[in-house]
Amino acid sequence: MKLLAIADTYIPAEIMRAGLAPLADCGVDVEVRQWEHESLIALQEANLAIEQGGPEAVPLPEELCAGLESVEILVVQFAPVPARWLRQAQALRVIGVLRGGTENVAVAEATARGICVLNTPGRNARAVAECTLGLILAEVRNIARSHAGLRQGRWERQFPNSREIPELCGKTVGLVGYGAVARLVAHYLVAFGSRIIAYDPYCQGDPAPATLVSLDELLRSSDVISLHARLTADNQHLLGAAELARMKPTAVLVNTARSGLVDEAALVAALQAGRIQGAALDVFDCEPLPLDHPLLRLPNVTITPHLAGSTIDAFRTSPRLLAGHLARLLAGEEHVPIVNHVRPAWRTATS
Repeated sequence: MKLLAIADTYIPAEIMRAGLAPLADCGVDVEVRQWEHESLIALQEANLAIEQGGPEAVPLPEELCAGLESVEILVVQFAPVPARWLRQAQALRVIGVLRGGTENVAVAEATARGICVLNTPGRNARAVAECTLGLILAEVRNIARSHAGLRQGRWERQFPNSREIPELCGKTVGLVGYGAVARLVAHYLVAFGSRIIAYDPYCQGDPAPATLVSLDELLRSSDVISLHARLTADNQHLLGAAELARMKPTAVLVNTARSGLVDEAALVAALQAGRIQGAALDVFDCEPLPLDHPLLRLPNVTITPHLAGSTIDAFRTSPRLLAGHLARLLAGEEHVPIVNHVRPAWRTATS
């Protein structure tokens, strides 16, 4: 059985090979090809274009898809898998995506062709959760602003929130979306003594330590709101001007998920007018941020360049996690993260 994996700058070929190596015990022949970029920034730009425009938005070098006719398992992280690839890959039975989102795959076409699409939920959950906690603290305690001031020779003690600098103990933190990342954030914040509430209409099982509430209650009650929902057509601009207006004037908004969850222009307006206390953002509608972007001029924001999930541990773990999912799928086990409800029909020679 042939598996083709497309590595990239974040998960290079050597890490991809090492992570997928255990599949040799399942009779899988692994080939790794590298999608080359000049820099991590160039890869991030391509990824953003794909997230916003779909798998057809960014063309891949033709050599990456050479011989697709004989590939039964395709593994990608950010590389797009357009419908034309699927029409070419007559033997393809499984697409494995090395992250939670599958925006880079023509899932509808795959489903129509009976191709199973797997994702890797939670693969960088700890990385994003830890960065989220860091951004919360950086914004409410003015850590980044103080650091920048000292580097420029200023001993600053006056900030936009100087009259309302809080401790997290006893404060209410609202989590929008309550998947793997948010649950880790919730447990971290319990150690700070925070009260945790969450909004997630798809949440299943025991939500402890969070209490599930409506979005309206979360907006009105939270001192910190942190976004962890997956972006879909249904929740684009989930937080717009009306929702931001329902937040406490002393509240802080944190986004390490997807920029499209928030109306960025409305957020800028709310921050400029002081309708909310501040924001900490790792994701933006346009990346890298243009030098004239208003967020760069606001004194009540902490911003980072889309790095929340980027740790060496997350990148090393991802191929190993997916290899485990694929091994269970090959063994016919049920508990596998299939996103399109299609179980593969293996050819007779490989069944």
